[in-house]
Amino acid sequence: MALIYVTGGAKSGKSKFAEDLLLNMNNGNQKNIYLATSLIYDEEMDIKVSLHKKRRQDRWITVEGYKNFYESLEKKFVEIYSKKKENYEKDIFINNMLVDCLTNMISNIIFENIDIEWSNPAKDQIEKCDEVIENEVEKLIEISQKFENVIIVSNELGMGIVPSYPLGRYFREIAGKMNQKIAEIADEVFFVVSGIPIKIK
Repeated sequence: MALIYVTGGAKSGKSKFAEDLLLNMNNGNQKNIYLATSLIYDEEMDIKVSLHKKRRQDRWITVEGYKNFYESLEKKFVEIYSKKKENYEKDIFINNMLVDCLTNMISNIIFENIDIEWSNPAKDQIEKCDEVIENEVEKLIEISQKFENVIIVSNELGMGIVPSYPLGRYFREIAGKMNQKIAEIADEVFFVVSGIPIKIK
């Protein structure tokens, strides 16, 4: 089992690199599972998601969701086999999985917490949001360790200017912490710049 972490800036080519890398790891008997964490909330995101789907064609099984991963995977495999089984673990976890991406997952969880007053967030609210995000990332790690090979994609957010508003600063901080968490346990880490992957671990 290999866990690979791929990071880079927006439009750096990291998703395309991760897709090609995982396809090349397929032993010929595995399915390629694409865990897509984005939510379509405007026309721009709809276009972006459509382009990703077009590029994947029929080489992937797409599972959409940013939490409750096992339930989402099981539901998809029920659809594939057209019947309910007692245990899908054998069918699911012999395969490879690409998670794209961690930062979208985190932002979706943040926006679930609509009761937070982001102009002046209370400490206990931030701590609660931290806990929810950390728990979901732990669940992602736990399920990732069951697959043959997993690639997790995320955005590198620490190389730009410091956001001027609290929500932006919080997102950069919590995403940075979770990126470090994944990178620490990953077997390999790649940083993608202008479509060029650089192996850093």
